[in-house]
Amino acid sequence: MASPLTLLMPIIPGTNPMVIAAALEKYNAQIDTALSSIGTVHYARFLLLDRSVPNLQPGAAASNELVLAVITEYDGTFSKYIGDFVAQIGDVFNALLAFVVGGDAVIPVQNNVAAFNAFVTANDASQHFPNNGQTTPTAPTQPGGGLYQAYPQTVQVILASV
Repeated sequence: MASPLTLLMPIIPGTNPMVIAAALEKYNAQIDTALSSIGTVHYARFLLLDRSVPNLQPGAAASNELVLAVITEYDGTFSKYIGDFVAQIGDVFNALLAFVVGGDAVIPVQNNVAAFNAFVTANDASQHFPNNGQTTPTAPTQPGGGLYQAYPQTVQVILASV
């Protein structure tokens, strides 16, 4: 069963979204290679949002309300997943976290794995009410956290069948 991650990271006010877009473009091939190598990621994407506009679509100008999202589904445990990312693309996260409010506290992620894990947990909307399948803030988390899954197979089972 896959698990969701919806990491929402507020960007330092005044940051130009084009700078973030350029960083993402610079690391795109490295990210894709790492995701394939890790072998537990069903889907993943980075998404830049602007909370200052009704439809959340960022423009090209600097904003005080940008949020960088990492939206993904993965197999295995959260700790292993984060550990794999640190090992494979820790430098990419170091570069992106330089734009994030509070990101300096976990850079370099390779030397701050526990702090990075805690940072991701604190900013993962999938792990918090109401996105985690809870009916109230104090109810137990439901398995799958409200994630619909069309198939029960892992990435490795799927790749082996194609």
